[in-house]
Amino acid sequence: MRKRTLLLAAGLTTGLLTALPSQPASAAPPGLSGDFNGDGYRDAAVGASCADVGSASCAGAVVVLYGSSSGLSDTRKAVITQNSPGVPGTAESSDVFGASLAAADLDRDGYSDLVVGAPNEAIGDREGVGSGTILWGSRSGLSGGKGLPQPSTLETYSNFSGGIAAGDFDGDGDTDVTLTGRTHTRLYQGPFTRAAGPLSHQRVGELGTTYQVFAGDMTGDDAAERVYTSGVDGDPGGQILYYRKTATGTALTELTGADGSNGSIADIDGDGYGDLVLGDPVDPAAHKPVGHKGGQIAVWYGGPNGPDPAQTPTVVHQDTTGVPGSGESDDAFGSALSTGDINRDGYADVVVGAPGEDLGSAVEAGSVTVLFGSASGLTTKGAKSYTQNTAGVPGTAESWDRLGTAVDLTDVTKDGRADLAIGVDGENTTGGLWTLRGTSTGLTTAGAKGMTAAAVALKSGRYFGSAIAQ
Repeated sequence: MRKRTLLLAAGLTTGLLTALPSQPASAAPPGLSGDFNGDGYRDAAVGASCADVGSASCAGAVVVLYGSSSGLSDTRKAVITQNSPGVPGTAESSDVFGASLAAADLDRDGYSDLVVGAPNEAIGDREGVGSGTILWGSRSGLSGGKGLPQPSTLETYSNFSGGIAAGDFDGDGDTDVTLTGRTHTRLYQGPFTRAAGPLSHQRVGELGTTYQVFAGDMTGDDAAERVYTSGVDGDPGGQILYYRKTATGTALTELTGADGSNGSIADIDGDGYGDLVLGDPVDPAAHKPVGHKGGQIAVWYGGPNGPDPAQTPTVVHQDTTGVPGSGESDDAFGSALSTGDINRDGYADVVVGAPGEDLGSAVEAGSVTVLFGSASGLTTKGAKSYTQNTAGVPGTAESWDRLGTAVDLTDVTKDGRADLAIGVDGENTTGGLWTLRGTSTGLTTAGAKGMTAAAVALKSGRYFGSAIAQ
């Protein structure tokens, strides 16, 4: 896979670009995670981490696309940067605001909020320290914000906020937030207020460097487990650690046989416990003998105490029977993951991004693969792959499009079936977002949409579609 050089340009107009759809005055906010304006439809927040803001190259932006019965549309949108009214900070070159995202109602007002990471933000003369910002939901959508308290011990190139997860980690009914970084992992405990931010916050001292984090209930106790991934000496596939609530506090468990760099949690086998899906997209090599050529995913099934480290997980790659394609070097199968019930059968399904997939002479054109849940767990029966050469999918597969950079399964049409948003961060060199609707038989390309950076009013910069809030 050819490594790409980050190219910089100029010219994004900042602020909210269109009037936001609002909730009727008589309606009460439904409190849906990801519903930023309280109209009952979940919305999509999409990172454009290297968008230019004025003369600040690669400062970053977040594009909000509002849900409706007809799905997401580039006519119902807002673009938010650190120069937008009420947003803390200032857009500066190479901040990469929007590189990481998580949605949840933090202040319990019925409107979902958005936590945005800028992992390369400079603090004073310290470069690459990183920061986290809350954007508040409201009847008119996301508006204004609050910076999360900044640890004073962060070092240069800490890249704090590289990973973000939100959930009720302690089971008290309030949403909490955790941020990762190269030198610091932090927990912010709710409830949050717009004036003061979190109720409390502290360093997660048991952890060293953590790159990503994701959360979900794997024990059936209505408290979300926090799963952290990191690279450590002696574990070339990546260390997987998770915290779960106990009667006396929290317990830390290492999945000693697990490998991966990212993941998602949902109930794939319908037993009431969330299951952990891990992506290990890096090819085996001398320094990393584990994994599969082209990448793989593994499912670790939940239980009353979380996934048992002694279990044998379900492993799937492009050479598994029933999976379209074949494992090829640098496909990066598993570099993006999302879970949700596409066909409304009660079992969570899995979408896997492979942005490095070559299609004929089109290098790194990218693909996504859909795998279905069942009573026996994840199955390859009915598995299907989608590219920009698939009939009905907008566009044409071209080199460096990288379809599948990010994926998100969320019901944005309120029909009970998860719809798929796909990041295509190399489309036309500036990026794009593709959408497919969920149906009773799986995803459909009928009515599929492709929204480029230009269509959502990002005039310059790169990597629109590099992140989608889960």
